[in-house]
Amino acid sequence: MTLLISWISETTLRLLALSLLHFLWQGAAVAALAYVVMMLCRSASTRYAVGVGAMALMLAAPVATFVVLQGQDAARGMVKADGTTMASTLTHSNGTTQVHKATAPRSPERDADYFSWLVELWFAGVVLLGLRSAGGILLVERLRRKETVPVANELMELCEKLQKRMGLQRVVRYCESLQLDAPAVAGWIRPVVLLPVSAVSGLTTAQLEAVIAHELAHIARYDAYVNLFQVGVETLLFYHPAVWWMGKRVRAEREHCCDDAAVALCGSPVTYAHALTRMAESKAAPQLAMAANRSPLVERIARLLGANRAADSARGANLSAGVLCLSAALLAGGALLGSVHGLLAQTPAPAPAVAATSVTVPAVRVVEPAPVVAAVRVAPNVHVSVPETKMTVAIPAVQVNLLRPVAVASPKPMVINIPKMSFSYSFANAEVKASVAAAIAGLQQATTAQSGNTAAKESYIDSLDAAGMKDLSADELIGLKVQGVTGEYIKEMRALNLKVDVDSLIGMKVQGVTPEYVKEMRDATGQNLDADELIGMKVQGVTPQYVKAMHDMGVKSDADDIIGMKVQGVTPEYIKEMRDLGMKMDSDDIIGMKVQGVTPEYVKEVRAMGLQADADSIIGMKVQGITPEYVKSFASTGLHPTTDELVGMKVQGVTADYVKALQAEGFKVDVDDVIGAKVQGVTPEFVAQVKSHGFKDLTLEKLITLKQSGVFDAEK
Repeated sequence: MTLLISWISETTLRLLALSLLHFLWQGAAVAALAYVVMMLCRSASTRYAVGVGAMALMLAAPVATFVVLQGQDAARGMVKADGTTMASTLTHSNGTTQVHKATAPRSPERDADYFSWLVELWFAGVVLLGLRSAGGILLVERLRRKETVPVANELMELCEKLQKRMGLQRVVRYCESLQLDAPAVAGWIRPVVLLPVSAVSGLTTAQLEAVIAHELAHIARYDAYVNLFQVGVETLLFYHPAVWWMGKRVRAEREHCCDDAAVALCGSPVTYAHALTRMAESKAAPQLAMAANRSPLVERIARLLGANRAADSARGANLSAGVLCLSAALLAGGALLGSVHGLLAQTPAPAPAVAATSVTVPAVRVVEPAPVVAAVRVAPNVHVSVPETKMTVAIPAVQVNLLRPVAVASPKPMVINIPKMSFSYSFANAEVKASVAAAIAGLQQATTAQSGNTAAKESYIDSLDAAGMKDLSADELIGLKVQGVTGEYIKEMRALNLKVDVDSLIGMKVQGVTPEYVKEMRDATGQNLDADELIGMKVQGVTPQYVKAMHDMGVKSDADDIIGMKVQGVTPEYIKEMRDLGMKMDSDDIIGMKVQGVTPEYVKEVRAMGLQADADSIIGMKVQGITPEYVKSFASTGLHPTTDELVGMKVQGVTADYVKALQAEGFKVDVDDVIGAKVQGVTPEFVAQVKSHGFKDLTLEKLITLKQSGVFDAEK
């Protein structure tokens, strides 16, 4: 952080710190004003627009404050320049010309330290939250690319029908996911609607249509881009609670808007409310994905069913509270403005420190005037120190500036060249001539020091050129320098056959990817890892020791699988326990079991019941919530289902009591018969109804045929 601050001038640092401080009251005022306006709005879409506008205003407030303060600072600098920094005195007596230059004061160092600490803390918070957001984006991208399978044809037709009814022209993919328990949308440019197996099998068609319509509403409204904008505002202005509160309100109103769109398309708020209730206990999607079960579900269900009257009755009290908060924020802003104005009045504008020097020379005749910058005094036995290459000379009744070459008439002119400056003079007195030469030598020394600094800066650019990084823009050059990317670092990375650009170099340097880390990870994985894979591994804390431990366990994985195992907390001990139980697993199986919470104890319980299940079967059983108690309940029915049959029975809601009821009616059923009867809606009540009409010698197949024909359905 200190390296970044060192690149910022004291003036910019001070203005940035004051802008951040001003936002304390500005953010509170914007939030309070938005709260008042949102209380007056009845429509969720209007409240959503107000919330998004408030967040945009919050982002613009510090920028506008910085610009205003910069203008005020420039105005103060001009006044100071007219009154102090350019002040000079002119005397002329006894054929001698004298010019004196006042020294400009410096800004207090204590204030600069405070500003520096404030900006460093702010930047550290932005970096940490930025890394968290980057991790979320990687997780969503992985969820979209690797953990999905295409949906069935029937479901695809339903989704396309809903998309057409909504008038959505964008290209949308529909996939099933084992990672989620509620539908969600992932992706920005090419959105994907993720439909979990539990939602596809556990919801009715009407309920499924409603939740899919909710996700399509997110895509039609481009909510993913607004959500990304919110994340950016919350990252930059993380220190203000009003920003987080406003972001929470915007997300809630966004869900309300999509709920309204889903109800308008499907026509039944009760059906949609039931679907939300079914997903209330489901696992939430990542923050950067648009999920149907996004909190708060209770408030959304109450709103859909018209049960939020208490909130409406408190609208007047909330409005009064918002006005009170707005007034308090404005009063706090006025107090802060007064304090800042006092500070600015005491803090002088930065000006170059110019040591007071003077020159006394015999009367001379000026040939060409030039701008005045620094003052020199030359006399016998007088030394001269000039920290800059700028000089100011005054002649009686004439102001003379020496920025351009100036010639002073003399019998025998002597020309002395200084970088970017040359002039001529001559004196009859040899001692005076020697004093002038000494003064010029001081100017040359100061100029050489400045040239050396410039050369040092240019040497960094030269080092990048030598490393092959040419034609860099100003932003790219600053980014590389701020992160400490050197030409030597680039050469070492390219010597490892890494294809690097500016972004990858900055990313590797930020995450601490060193040439040694690259070598160790390549040796451990046996793969030619690229920059993105190395950055992903470093972010997730993947070490060569971790990779070696995975390989020792017989898990051969690519970079994505290794990162996935590390993210899910897969350890060598976990793999060993599973292998000791006879589980044959590859990296995908391991990640799938860890995601679903499959433990060695669960596998032992399944095996203890005589079930021989592989990794896929275990994952399927865990996804469907099959417990040992559920399996044991079928022992008294005489059925001994396999793992796949258990999954099918659980999906269709078959219970031991249902099987016993069919057996009590005289039916000898196997697992397939039970599942088929349940799918067709054959219940004990239906069997009794059929028998009450005198039907005898019924088989399960005949019952199913009667159910499908609808002869016993009530007349409409």
